[in-house]
Parts: sequence; structure tokens; C-alpha cells
Amino acid sequence: MTGWKDSTGGRRVMAILSSRPFLTVAIVAAVWIAASFASHGFGAYGHLRYLVELGAVIGLVAAGQTFVVIAGGIDLSVAAIVTVSAISLPLLSWQADPIGLAAVLVVLALTTIIGLVNGLGVALLRVHPMIMTLAMATFLQGLLIIIAGGSAVTAGNPLVHWLGNARPAGIPAGVLLWVAVSVIVLTVMHATPFGARIFAMGANPLAASLSGVPVTSTTLAVYGISGFTAGLAGVLVLGMNGQGYVGIGDPYLLASIAAVVLGGTSILGGLGTYAGTIPGAILLVTITALITVVNASPGWRSILFGSLILGLLLLSGREQARR
Repeated sequence: MTGWKDSTGGRRVMAILSSRPFLTVAIVAAVWIAASFASHGFGAYGHLRYLVELGAVIGLVAAGQTFVVIAGGIDLSVAAIVTVSAISLPLLSWQADPIGLAAVLVVLALTTIIGLVNGLGVALLRVHPMIMTLAMATFLQGLLIIIAGGSAVTAGNPLVHWLGNARPAGIPAGVLLWVAVSVIVLTVMHATPFGARIFAMGANPLAASLSGVPVTSTTLAVYGISGFTAGLAGVLVLGMNGQGYVGIGDPYLLASIAAVVLGGTSILGGLGTYAGTIPGAILLVTITALITVVNASPGWRSILFGSLILGLLLLSGREQARR
């Protein structure tokens, strides 16, 4: 019996060590160590803290994206939703809201509604997720250009300023926010019936429906969550930058997808975990920082980043085929 237990424990350890999330964490550690030797100051606490802070923005956007991808969809509107949040929030201010919490809640409600509209198009109108969310992104971008034009709007919200600049106990407030969201996401994803329904729907929508999974409401929920987390990321981006402008969310579309896939979530749905997306987000900002350190041209940066995403998608497709 003891040998059986040891064998079972050994298999579990091997499963963990060979999992994509653990591999991603190992790659992050290796890259940080190598970069610290290659570039003076890269491994300094302040710089690493800054990278994690940047990773928090990608991680927040990728939180909702992970739900959507596991459910068998994709959300191409997250960048536009980040921009909606960052631009609309400075335009909302009331004397009765000195902290700025009410304005933040209104904006998050708005971005959640945008996500729900995406879900309605996918679930009820049977529009392909890529087409629906791309159309939504295009609509939002046009609307933002009409509203804001080429002007930047300055953040005057005290709560937003605190989120973007405060460092309680030396830890950025945005990172603490990311930690709190991560705990909630992992709990919902792996310890609730809703999470189980998402995995079932992503693995086989027809079988999930025949098994009693409410596919329509689950689809609405995952896109609503994606809208909410993208909106939350927009709040953090606004606080970190001090102003919002059209296009401020653009870098986070491909980054959110890459972080999800890099963390081991199958782009075809049904398999994955946010536990892998977290180090995936940190790895992406680390790679971007390394490219900057070596003074690569913008063209080479795009090539390297695009190659990384393509490689991850191809690897994910091969892993799905093997299963």
C-alpha cells in the first residue's frame, strides 16, 4: 500500500512538473535570471516590481479572456473595452462622489453590458465569436473617435489615482488588485458548478447542452466577465498613465490571447486554467522588456512578438489534436 501511495504521489509530482503552467513559471524564472546577468539593473527589485505591475494589466484582461477561451470562444473586443473604460471614466465626476467609487462602478457596469451584448450575439444570434467581438470592437473604436477625437482625457478620480500609484507595504496597488481577482477567478473556475459548466461547454457544446448545461446563460456570463475584467484593466491603465486616449488598450488584445495560450489553455476550448495565464502574462512583459533592452527596432519587436503568438497557437493546436 505504501508503494502504491508513493507511486501515486510521484505521478502527481511528475504531472505538475510537466504541466504548462509550471513550465511557464520555470521559463519566467530562467528568463529573469539570464536577463539579470545580461543587463545590469534588470534583476533589481524595483524593475521586477514594475514588470509585475505591467503584467497585472495583461493579467486582468486575460482573466476574462481565459473564461471565454475555455468556453470555446474568443473575445477580440477586449482592447476596445479597455479604451472605453479609460476614456469614459475621466468624463464621469460628481460632487457627491469624492472618492470616485461610483464613477468606477458605473464604468464597470458599462463594460460588463458590452460583454453581455457580445454574449447575446454569440448565444442567441449564433454569430461566430470572432465576427461578433470584432464587429463590437470596430463599433466601439468608431464611437470613441467621435466622442474623444484625438484628444487625451486626464484622470481626476482619486480612487483611480490610488490604484495606479499607491504602493501599500511596497507592493503596487494594481498588483494587489490582480492578486484578489486571481483568487476569485481560480475559485470560480475550479471550485464551482459554473466553472464545471464552462469546461463542459468548451469541450463539447452539444453534449453539454444535452446534459443540462444552460449554454445560453453560461455564454452570456463568460462574455460579461470578459467585459468586466477588461473594464477593470482600463481603470488600472488609466491610473498608471494618468490619462486615457483612443488606442490605449490596443496592446492588450494579442497580449491577452498570448498569455492565455502560453499558460496552457487550449485555443479550441475545454482545457486550461488561469493558474497558467498568470505566469504567461508576466513572461510576456518580461520578453517585451528584454526586446527593449537589446534595442531591437519596432519592426523586429512586432516580428518576434507575432512569431511567439503563432508558435503558441500551433503548439496548442497540436496538443489538442493529440488529446
